[in-house]
Amino acid sequence: MRFHSILIFLSFLAFYGCNLEKQKVKGNQTTSDKSPNVLFIIADDLNCDLGTYGHKLVKSPAIDSLANNGVQFGNAHSQFPLCGPSRASMMTGLYPDQTKIFENRIYLRQTIPYVTTIGQRFRQEGYNSVRIGKIYHYDNPSSIGTSSFDDVYTWDFTFNPYGRDKKEEYKINTLVPRQYGGTLSWLAAEGTDDQQTDGISANIASDLLTKFAKNKQQFFLAVGLYRPHTPFVAPKKYFDWYPLDSIKLPKNPGQEYIESLPVPARRSIKAQAAQIDLDDDISQEIIQAYYATTSFIDEQINQIITTLKKTGLDKNTIVVFTSDHGYHLREHGHWQKMTLFDNATRIPLIIAGPTIQKGLKVDDSPVELVDIYPTLMDLVGIKTPQFVSGKSLVSILDGSTGIIRKSALTQMKNGYSIKTDRYRLTRWGSNGADGYELYDHLSDKSEMFNLAEDENYGWLLDSLSIVLDQRIASANSIPRGLGMQIEGVKAMRKPPPIHSAPK
Repeated sequence: MRFHSILIFLSFLAFYGCNLEKQKVKGNQTTSDKSPNVLFIIADDLNCDLGTYGHKLVKSPAIDSLANNGVQFGNAHSQFPLCGPSRASMMTGLYPDQTKIFENRIYLRQTIPYVTTIGQRFRQEGYNSVRIGKIYHYDNPSSIGTSSFDDVYTWDFTFNPYGRDKKEEYKINTLVPRQYGGTLSWLAAEGTDDQQTDGISANIASDLLTKFAKNKQQFFLAVGLYRPHTPFVAPKKYFDWYPLDSIKLPKNPGQEYIESLPVPARRSIKAQAAQIDLDDDISQEIIQAYYATTSFIDEQINQIITTLKKTGLDKNTIVVFTSDHGYHLREHGHWQKMTLFDNATRIPLIIAGPTIQKGLKVDDSPVELVDIYPTLMDLVGIKTPQFVSGKSLVSILDGSTGIIRKSALTQMKNGYSIKTDRYRLTRWGSNGADGYELYDHLSDKSEMFNLAEDENYGWLLDSLSIVLDQRIASANSIPRGLGMQIEGVKAMRKPPPIHSAPK
């Protein structure tokens, strides 16, 4: 009887030991039939001035190649033209009216403490969730090298690199003394790519990919590049790619155009006095610096993708490349972001992977940053949380349909804007009390002719206003399964700069 009991006990151990071993294997994702890995790369303040998006001057071979091996979205838009709110929306699949984050320098859990982020969802399924650099909001450049406003629950481990661009801020040219992140600033830097923060990030990412390949561990690797956000810092060789006389400047808009805009729109393009009506010479120098940093980050992306292929991980890895919002380079007489024009809302978005169509360009179908969350979940076979408001793009990626939504929604301050396949409608104030903007991209891609007061377009304004009202109502709905939402959280005040040039 005792011997029989021992046999039963040993059988119990053998059965559960075997199953525990299987669970360990599954947890470390060493099985041969594992779901895809995810490499997520996000640039900071990058617009669509890229070769693959038709720009004739900017050199971006790595991003262009990624687009040729995947699906490129030409009508993709951010939900808020500012880093903090945009990134919070992207990482949660929620609109800003649902995250309750409308400013920088707010921690995600201050407003939605029980949310499950993209990286957190991967962690729940046994992935290694890793961050390098900036994914949530960072004060750039002052928070480089720190965890800033990161979310600790999203990651298993993180890296906060910093390089010469951070150490040598005192060398940077700036329109406002000792201000680098919030105003136009730039530097053709000495040294190599490897000495810059984003170059260090690329090296870390390459090392991690090599380790993941050896360990056969599944990963969600998020690489947040700090450029081309101001200050526009890159090694001098990239500046040499763009001679100043090759840079064509957008024309400054006339007073008649300014007066055609609602007051909030006028204020948005006149927000920074130091950046209004810059001389052509300085404007060319600033755009040269922006393009140089764009090409610099492209080279860092090239290194990461090259390592992905060298390790063989590309055969089972989904790659997503995007930016947090667009960027003005003197269009509408404005620099940087924080408008509801296409320049500030439109973003590059490229998704590639072994099961995704190659070389497809989706130019008309509107998509949003909040769509990344459910898309990744569907691509790897993980259930999307109930609260997510974005829509999966998988049906576009596999070619079964060409459209999943009819408009992309962006908001800012008291304004909301939708971009359809052809039109943009922007509403300012409650029920349009502060005015409307209406643009027809078929004849006016630059959005320089406001048709809102044109009687010939009254029917279109009325029709799109209904769509916009519906989008706003949906974006304000309380998501099921999200938990607590805390309104009125104030941004932390940023301390004044205290450093000066070393003596």
